[in-house]
Amino acid sequence: MNIRETLKTSLDSLGLNKVRSFLTMLGVIIGVFAVVSLVSLVKGVQNYIEGQFESLGSNLIFVMSGNIDMGGNTFREVGKSFGSSNLEAKHSDLIERYASDYIEAVTPATQLGKTVKYKTHDYYAQIVGVNYRSDYIFNTYAQEGRYFNKAEESSSARVAVIGYILNEELFGDENALGKKVKVEGKSYEIIGILGKKNPDYDESLIVPYTTTLDLFPGASIVQIGAKAWEDVNFEEAIEQVELALMRDLDDDEFTVMTQKDILESIESILSMLTVALAAISGISLLVGGIGIMNIMLVSVTERTREIGLRKAIGATSKDIKLQFMIEAVVISLTGGVIGLFFGWITTIAIKSLIDAEIPVWSTFMALGFSILVGIIFGTYPAVKASKKDPIEALRYE
Repeated sequence: MNIRETLKTSLDSLGLNKVRSFLTMLGVIIGVFAVVSLVSLVKGVQNYIEGQFESLGSNLIFVMSGNIDMGGNTFREVGKSFGSSNLEAKHSDLIERYASDYIEAVTPATQLGKTVKYKTHDYYAQIVGVNYRSDYIFNTYAQEGRYFNKAEESSSARVAVIGYILNEELFGDENALGKKVKVEGKSYEIIGILGKKNPDYDESLIVPYTTTLDLFPGASIVQIGAKAWEDVNFEEAIEQVELALMRDLDDDEFTVMTQKDILESIESILSMLTVALAAISGISLLVGGIGIMNIMLVSVTERTREIGLRKAIGATSKDIKLQFMIEAVVISLTGGVIGLFFGWITTIAIKSLIDAEIPVWSTFMALGFSILVGIIFGTYPAVKASKKDPIEALRYE
């Protein structure tokens, strides 16, 4: 019997039990759907983060307190530096003074979590303290109103630029410009409203860093942001920032990071998360494979007389084995294709919320594993069927 006839016989056998065939492949469908959907979701998160970094610009340099190991758990180390920062405003001045040929603008930055109130509304937000150049450094220009100026920074004025989401939560349809919000009983006048950007800014109240240092006990400069000139060598700019800081700090008391460093750390975490989620979802494929083997064993028992008859009229053990292998692979592969289709539909559905996409490698991986599951879990039933004695099989009731 040739391959074409064997394939036709296998498909005909599956067609006679459509409901059972579908229920058998359901585990594979769920497994592939879960793998593809979760991978596309993580990819969407990665695309979103990359987009946010690109919106800030590619020539930003960040100075963090302490010696942060970029090869280790970067975010844990960054978190520790936030808790005990040794950075001061004078370090920002050092960069501005001694690295001015490479650095265009510098800002210290403070960050505190506080409840912001307006009349009967309140919202827990980030109080971000920066200087008057930070709108240029981080591309956070006010959509309405204005940013605070140098004079307001120098006098620790209680003025604020409100983020997009925070504005909606506190003011709704009311125009926030000129209104005052309260943080720990102190009033701040809203002089500007940011456009929609990203959660770091959308849920923030941005004030002069001098104001946070004066009014919030325990507030400290957690980082310094610097923007390099467009036409300079970026690596040299980093080196000049380090040299400027070493006029007051030892080289193990601070870490200079770039957007690329931070992005690589985020991507490494997301990659591990992708693998972990894919592995967990792959358990469904394993369960689906066990289901395929179970049903194929039942099918071998039910079709014992058919196997004996086919052997009696000339089918070889190899033909019988191939037929059952094909049935197992067809069930598994069909389930994989259906699962991939539903994963694709889900990705399209969530694309309006996040820039999700299905990586090409995940498609091939899902289909490849589907075939592999069919082969692995279909082998034993196929071998068992091929070893049936034709005479005994014909006598089977």
